[in-house]
Amino acid sequence: MTLSDLQCDFLIIGAGTAGCVLANRLSANPANDVVLLEAGGKDDYFWINIPIGYLYTINNPRTDWCYAIEPDPGLNGRSIGYARGKVLGGCSSINAMIHMRGQQSDFDYWASLGNRGWSWREVLPVFKRMEDYQHGADDLHGAGGELRVEERRVNWEILDAWRDAAVECGIPKIAEFNRGDNFGTAYFQMNQRRGVRWSAARAYLRPALKRPNLRVLTGAQAHRLCLETRNGVPSATGVEAHFLKQGLRKISARRQVILAAGSIGSPQLLQVSGIGPGALLQKNGIEVVRELPGVGENLHDHLQIRMIYKVHNTITLNDRANSLIGKAAMGLEYLLFRTGPLTMPPSQLGAFARSDPDQQSANIEWHVQPLSLDKFGDPPHKFSAITPSVCNLRPTSRGHVRIKSADPTAYPAITLNYLSTAEDQAVAVAGMHFTRRIMRAGALKKYSPEEWKPGLEVQSDRDLIKAAGDLGTTIFHPVSTCRMGDDPQAVVDDRLAVHGVANLRVIDASIMPRITSGNTNAPTVMIAEKGAEFILQDCR
Repeated sequence: MTLSDLQCDFLIIGAGTAGCVLANRLSANPANDVVLLEAGGKDDYFWINIPIGYLYTINNPRTDWCYAIEPDPGLNGRSIGYARGKVLGGCSSINAMIHMRGQQSDFDYWASLGNRGWSWREVLPVFKRMEDYQHGADDLHGAGGELRVEERRVNWEILDAWRDAAVECGIPKIAEFNRGDNFGTAYFQMNQRRGVRWSAARAYLRPALKRPNLRVLTGAQAHRLCLETRNGVPSATGVEAHFLKQGLRKISARRQVILAAGSIGSPQLLQVSGIGPGALLQKNGIEVVRELPGVGENLHDHLQIRMIYKVHNTITLNDRANSLIGKAAMGLEYLLFRTGPLTMPPSQLGAFARSDPDQQSANIEWHVQPLSLDKFGDPPHKFSAITPSVCNLRPTSRGHVRIKSADPTAYPAITLNYLSTAEDQAVAVAGMHFTRRIMRAGALKKYSPEEWKPGLEVQSDRDLIKAAGDLGTTIFHPVSTCRMGDDPQAVVDDRLAVHGVANLRVIDASIMPRITSGNTNAPTVMIAEKGAEFILQDCR
């Protein structure tokens, strides 16, 4: 069969975190003919498997789309890079590997909007089923699942001291996050197996590759959905995709087309295909097949404010990375034992707290790093340092993803509008004050911390908001551009079917009604697991 007449039962567009899960689950039944389409390449790049390799995969066009956001007033006019995985495994092949479910209140909020089946009580069994937890199964964890969850494999004295300082400031030590209420401080657990990145491609896709009913096509960028109108209702029948060697080809799906291209890619493909806000589509010369005003809207993300402190009388990653001997020792330790700094995610230690007593649950989080640098991808500073980044877990600022032309290869405009609400500004200021209080605690005195950024001369709320704009950057958690619900801005229903378009689903982080409290990869796996269940139930 040639590519020009390729057909299947289920067509999955995007082999990122969600796409890999879907490919595994839908192809488990040999009667289902499944095609997984990926614009990027295979996940055989050397640096993908080594955890610290994110330094070489982000901002690398081999593995990253290398998006940039529109200049943002909340960031004092800055544009920042917006990494999205362009490789099998998607963002799970280039991300921080932190395993974070979110909090009970996140999912109960989703359910309170009328989304059936999405409460904490209902999603917890899915989280448990997908996990292979290092410490074994219990009431809140699963063992034997595809997604390996392990503890850190390196320790830093300065992080232990920061954790003690957080306790002095009212944040208790807890054994771990992921139990529903994350209030406390703990070391992050990671998606690794014995010091090797455990991406969705490794966890879900590789075990399924030998199935004859699953075909994985890389180097194939989806250009437009194929849509036919039947009895007045648009129906998805496939996709036109451009292959690196074969050019433009059509792939037809007999049963379902599933968009799993992420919070940037999914709304972009819908818009260029005629599904989205009517005025935007008409402005770009695209016929409106189905007007859905929420496609590409409601974009939000976690903005981290990277305060930096010089420290003394201790060793940080800055010291080791700036020494030839230190670099050699780190490499040798990883080669021999799969331990040490090369196993590190960008952040190892976390803490959750309330920015003010009126918050119903923890609404700020710290990602604490035993290092410092000017911006991601730059070399570490020449001095010993620690970076306690604080972020607002439930931002109220909203942005959007909007095409600039009908050209499916042209990058869309990605607008975040960070810090555009009074609520977000207040949380940013409170988070910075809280960080300073922790850094003044007795547990850190022996390290003589000196605030380097933004600097103690920055004191007023107005100046702190400006500093937040200077120091703030994304944690790469875009969500909600194809939001789930039944209101006018919703794009999919609670079974992830696109409103008013037959045989089309969106299954990825873009469907979140509101962002979860923490890293978004594990919730995306859960969303894909539930989405696969819906498809198999509805397509019997």
